[in-house]
Amino acid sequence: MAVPRKRFSSVCSSSSAEEDSASLHDSDPISATDPPSEQEHPYASLLCCHRVQDSLLSSNSSFTRYRGILNWIIILLILTHAHLFLENFIQHGFLIDVKKVMEHLIEDNCNWPSVNLILASNIFAITALLLERFQEKDMLSPTNAHCLHLTNLGLLLLFPAAVIVHEPTISTGGAFFSLWFYTALGMKLYSYQETNRWYRQAHLTNAETDKNVSVAEKAYNEHLTFRDLYYFLLAPTLCYQRDFPCTPKVRINKLLHRLLEMWIEPIFQRSENSFSIMDITMRVEHLVGLVAPTHFLWLLFFFLSHSYLNFCAELLRFGDRHFYGDWWNATTLIAFWNNWNIPFQKWCHRHVYTRLVEKNVPPSRAELMVFLMSAALCEYMIALPLHSCRLWILLMMVFELLVAVFLGNYFKGNYGNGLVWLCLLLGPLLAVITYFHDHYISFHHHHHQPSSSPLTPQHGLPSTVFLLPH
Repeated sequence: MAVPRKRFSSVCSSSSAEEDSASLHDSDPISATDPPSEQEHPYASLLCCHRVQDSLLSSNSSFTRYRGILNWIIILLILTHAHLFLENFIQHGFLIDVKKVMEHLIEDNCNWPSVNLILASNIFAITALLLERFQEKDMLSPTNAHCLHLTNLGLLLLFPAAVIVHEPTISTGGAFFSLWFYTALGMKLYSYQETNRWYRQAHLTNAETDKNVSVAEKAYNEHLTFRDLYYFLLAPTLCYQRDFPCTPKVRINKLLHRLLEMWIEPIFQRSENSFSIMDITMRVEHLVGLVAPTHFLWLLFFFLSHSYLNFCAELLRFGDRHFYGDWWNATTLIAFWNNWNIPFQKWCHRHVYTRLVEKNVPPSRAELMVFLMSAALCEYMIALPLHSCRLWILLMMVFELLVAVFLGNYFKGNYGNGLVWLCLLLGPLLAVITYFHDHYISFHHHHHQPSSSPLTPQHGLPSTVFLLPH
């Protein structure tokens, strides 16, 4: 038995030096010159059960199937907040205050300023289409048409701001939705006019070499229609092009799935002695206590955006559904900014960064200008509806830029990803919640301050009342 033992020990030593590609239960081939008794030994495949390989979760492993871990995290997140739902359900039942929801929508006795504001946006969209048609009929020169387009876009941005500032009956929610809607519309119409100008230049170039000019002209003008324009305005994209990629049909099961995802979070009405979502978010004693609500609201916003964008894409058969990259794996803040909002990033690169580089602006300076523009836009979209401009979001994003520049080289890999998540939890979203905190304090002080004295034994300062539990 000495010979077989030596044979199998040599096989084990050789197999331990092989690569990870070998299967765990594969046995090493036995040379044809070995005795038949050794080739057919029944325990040959059992004696060598180890090989060089990494743990699945180690950094050297090529394992990428983490879906089960993601499900585990989702379940933990649900269970973490389940006690809030159970507490509410046991004490008050499943309550949906339809009256209060309608009050937020109606905005002062069936006067809907935000809805009227959104309906008025059709004027700017139709104006952009008419300007394009006038150019095709040579009724406007390219220079005059471009100036009129910019004037139309300038009025589009100023009009909702003026209404939000001077219209007292518009609600905060209506102001947010209207301003975000107009901002997206302005970006879409800018892309619409600039992309059509590129198409027009390409068409003129092709017309010089194409003998059948009338056919090419007819095919070109077929896109300047209301149907083409409004499909683009409703599509989940900010960049215009002709003949968007489309799926063969609308999948009803996917449509219902996305619709269910958007409405999975019910609206609860709670009594004055119970906690609400606003209470959970705002009623904290220290600023650090906002980290958990910030994390939850960030994930909630992301998943609702994911469901809404995919719902619109499925309904319109819009094929390009690359709305975000794997921003959760970003090891630098720059990688996060490039992946968390692909439609906005694509618009900035296509219509701002590329144009600046064409005008001989250095790429690094162009990137800085794009970043500052996006930071100012975020500040504008949050501060204006709340009637409070404190530049917190802008300053927080500039601070993140400094972190990315000066600390990016020191935090790499998992440490870099941890730094990204820390900035997400303590960054602009925390500034947004602070904006809402001050707005709530101001609203509470304006509507609930006792007329006799600002200080009472029961209430104290309004801000103190806000921070105390019921």
